[in-house]
Order: sequence, then structure tokens, then C-alpha cells
Amino acid sequence: MMTAPSFAIPFNRPYMTGKEVTYIAEAHGLGHLAGDGPFTKRCHAMLEASTGSLQALLTHSCTAALEMAALLLDLQPGDEVIMPSYTFVSTANAFALRGAVPVFVDIRADTLNLDEQLVEAAITPRTRAIAVVHYAGVACEMDTILAIADRHGLIVVEDAAQGVVATYKGRQLGALGQLGAYSFHETKNVISGEGGALLVNREDLRLQAEIIREKGTDRSRFFRGEVDKYTWQSIGSSFLPSELTAAFLCAQLEEATDLTQRRLAIWDTYHALLARFETAGVLRRPVIPAECVHNGHMYYVILDRKTDRQRVLGSLKSEGIHAVFHYVPLHSAPAGQNLGRSHGELPVTDDMSSRLIRLPMWIGLTNEQQVHVVDALARAIENAGGH
Repeated sequence: MMTAPSFAIPFNRPYMTGKEVTYIAEAHGLGHLAGDGPFTKRCHAMLEASTGSLQALLTHSCTAALEMAALLLDLQPGDEVIMPSYTFVSTANAFALRGAVPVFVDIRADTLNLDEQLVEAAITPRTRAIAVVHYAGVACEMDTILAIADRHGLIVVEDAAQGVVATYKGRQLGALGQLGAYSFHETKNVISGEGGALLVNREDLRLQAEIIREKGTDRSRFFRGEVDKYTWQSIGSSFLPSELTAAFLCAQLEEATDLTQRRLAIWDTYHALLARFETAGVLRRPVIPAECVHNGHMYYVILDRKTDRQRVLGSLKSEGIHAVFHYVPLHSAPAGQNLGRSHGELPVTDDMSSRLIRLPMWIGLTNEQQVHVVDALARAIENAGGH
């Protein structure tokens, strides 16, 4: 039987606030275990209050939230959705499942977000939406993207899987476009094991979002007493998480601000420790634009082009440190080539994706452990052809 390698410093360690089991027991005691119970409603209220979104709907994953968004757009085969190639497969899969074509646009070299200067040229008569991805909890240049979308009558879907609590010009990510998607996967800042949420920010999409989430029925209206029976209204699916998942998430959302501050403190420590290596030219640290307040979701470095990334990762592993690379660009993947197309060359995506390393990042990581990670990284870079 194969076992996963054990690391003295793992890449991620899920953090519990202490109330999760209590709330799960409370849900059990109430006898409501299926979705949309009291804890789900509490989560919806907290998300709507914190983001300013018109409607928050818990889902069983961010993937599910994105698939709901694709259904809300009523995409038809051949319609196009502009997005970065440097993202998780769910960003593209959600739209490809409806027969739409992902159109991959290059990213910015500073934030690794969709390059807003390239978006407008990628629009065709078949374009229906722009799917932005806020990488590492750092916002895309949303004013420009929203203005482009408005000029062309397009919907903006925010894949804010990594962006809970982060802001752009004072507004929370996920609530800027017409639709936003959050992830509460155990690797994220606020967790429920698996889980997600769809934020609906346009009034005319609210009722249809509820219908799609409830298997295509108006069951939510029935429970509110707005109809005397519920019936099949449109296509949909079962996107609800259980009340046990919502109870766990409720404990996390109550502490979301504190969790974010604790992660930011760890992020800031890495940033300070790595400054001298950036000055020496052996790596580049993350860039945070002035209008963005990030959430400390991850800490990554961009290695020098002469440095062998696999050797660096191997050296860190040998010292008990679990560091990882990130996405394989979708435009270079078999499904990306079969189901999508690229708008021109994507040189920044190709370059950055080949040099990025994510460092261990979780609440409870000590300063001593961070110093050890950075020292080991410096040794690994030196041994792998860096300066």
C-alpha cells in the first residue's frame, strides 16, 4: 500500500477555529442535515453582509459555483468565454461543459492575473463572458475589465476561489462582476473541507440562480410560501452542500477576519525574509498593486530562468519541506487544445508557470520554520544553477 510522503513542514495544514465540531453537533441535534438549513442561512447572511453581494448561495465546491454561473449565462455551443490559461481546470471546464469555447489570453508578469490590455482584442461576435481569476488573492484590474465588458455587453464572472476577504479599491472580490465564485476547499483561507459559494450581483439573475441550484425547480420559492407547490422550471442540478458542511463553514466565516490577519502576518514574514534574495537577483517576490488588499492566501517566488526548478523542489523535499509548483497552463494541456483556443501567443504564461514555486503556507507556521524554509530555498537555488 502506497502512502503519501511525510514532511516536517507540509505545504498546507487545515486550521480549525474550535467551534466546528460544536456547530456540527448542533446541526445534528436540530435534525436538519440536508442543505439549506439554519447554518446555511447563517453562512449566506454573513457572506452577503461582508461582500455586499445581492445574494450568496453555498455550493458543494467552487467548481459547482462556476458551473452554476455557466448555466446562468445560458451558453450555447460555440459561444466563447475569455479567461487566463494560468488557472485551475474548473475555470474552463465549467464553460466547456455547456459547449462553450474557452479563449485563453496571456497574463500580466507582475500579478499573474489576466492581462486586461489584451482582453478587448480577443472579443469576437461569439464572446459571451470574461472569466477573471484573482491569482493568490490579488485582484485583477477590475475597473478596466468591467468597462470593457460593459462596452461589449458581456458578463464578468469572477473566479475568486483564492480571494475570500481580499479587496479591490475597498470592495471584496467576488462582488465586483455580475457573478463570483468562492472556494472553501481545505487549502483555502476559510474552509469547510470541500465547499464553495456563488455570489449573484445582478437582480435579474437571482431567481434563476436559486432554480438552477435546486435541480431546476422553484423549491426555494415554495419554502418561502411564494408558490403552493414546486415544479421543474429549467435545467439545473444538485449544487447544495449538506448542513454539516455549512455548520463547519459557519465556524470559519465567523473568524474570517482573524484568519486573514494571521495569514497576512506569515506572508509578511516570508516577504521580509526573501527581500535580500530578490535584491541579489536570484528570485522575484509577489507584486501587490496599490489598489489591491490581498488575503495572504499563498506565498510564491519566481525563480531565475537559469535555475532548475525541479532540482529546487527536490532539494526542499530532501530537507522535509513540501513546496510545490502550480498550474500547468490550460492552453498547453490536451483538453485545452481540443476544447479551447489561444488568443495569440501566451509568452508570459509559459514563462511564469515554468519558474513559480509555492512555499508552505498555513496558520501555525512558526517564524523558525519560515527561516528554515527560506534558508533551505537559498541552498537549493544555489545547488540548482542559481546565482
